[in-house]
Amino acid sequence: MPGFEIFGEQERKEVMEVLETGVLFRYGFEGARNGHWKAKTFEKKLCELTKAKYAHLCSSGTAALSTALASCGIGAGDEVIVPPFTFVATFEAVLLAGAIPVFAEIDETLCLDPAKLQDALSPKTRAVIPVHMCGSMAQIDKIKNFCDSNNLILIEDACQSVGATFNKKAIGTFGDMGCFSFDAVKTITCGEGGAVITNSSELYDRASQYADHGHDHLGGADRGADDHPIIGTNYRISELNAAVGVAQLAKLSHILETQRKNKKTIKDAMEKIGNVTFRHIPDPNGDSATFLSFFLPDERRAREVIKSLKDNGVDGSFYWYDNNWHYIRHWHHLKEMKRAAKLPLELICSEHKVNGYDYSNISLLQSDSIMSRTISMQIKLSWSEADIEDRIKKIKNALSC
Repeated sequence: MPGFEIFGEQERKEVMEVLETGVLFRYGFEGARNGHWKAKTFEKKLCELTKAKYAHLCSSGTAALSTALASCGIGAGDEVIVPPFTFVATFEAVLLAGAIPVFAEIDETLCLDPAKLQDALSPKTRAVIPVHMCGSMAQIDKIKNFCDSNNLILIEDACQSVGATFNKKAIGTFGDMGCFSFDAVKTITCGEGGAVITNSSELYDRASQYADHGHDHLGGADRGADDHPIIGTNYRISELNAAVGVAQLAKLSHILETQRKNKKTIKDAMEKIGNVTFRHIPDPNGDSATFLSFFLPDERRAREVIKSLKDNGVDGSFYWYDNNWHYIRHWHHLKEMKRAAKLPLELICSEHKVNGYDYSNISLLQSDSIMSRTISMQIKLSWSEADIEDRIKKIKNALSC
């Protein structure tokens, strides 16, 4: 990863087809398009990949999350269970929906721990958003069972795991809706873009409407003849971004094959070193292999190793425990509820205490224990065999510190 490592003639061809028509808008202008519908093409191919019945492209993965929440009716005062290890967009989308993010523990999948979801459950819980982090999957079967047993909506944040599967079923298709991101550093990229998928025609219609100011898209060639069943917003993707995505999606099988091969080579070498254990992957065959994540015995050793990796030139190594964007420990803006304007949830809470849920004093001891010992290494597409051999040598040197 990411897909921009292999930009080439295919992306240029798709983009030029859009530029030659002059139609950058995803709707209408049938006469000028010359048959090119890049967003619709991408959506069709995404359905073919995931076996979902419906897909709708959005302007970003964040927009996809907001669209999914709105489509599923999640709003003011609803509680949504989320993990503390994710990108900030997950809880941002919940907050901006007027809902309340409630953080639950992760396990050694680096995703929500199904056994700990009960601890986060309350009468106000409406949904669970498991995040399939770093290319692999949560224990999604167990999380789905929990949601089904408690009559909860399941929205999968698969923004980092396009192409991943669990028991041969696409990640993102286990819940009511699944969300993907195609931003600049994702497995496949549109530059900026995202998508929601679902098997529900009702949820798909709602998503299509919500992401386009409420348009029902039933007015034919005259966009002004569309009705507006709901209030919406503008989360549309452009044809230029979708065009890049069409080319990238055609490369996904090659991307996954390359990532899996490169990851296996490095992991096999690291297993011989000892003193490290690896992230639990519920279905290793379904791993999209964008990262190799491993555990050290304790935080002190993890800090020694991450420094040694950087000193030895092992680029793309991440110690998430100190990361500002992906782990709750440094989300000071959330803990202090720093915002540009009053949030919808402030109508039902006082300062940063939300129905007794105080973001300034969250205790997630199990997650802290796991993340303080975790290091992830990015897997690249562009490495040669010599590059990988050199990287393994550097990793061995780093782990011998």
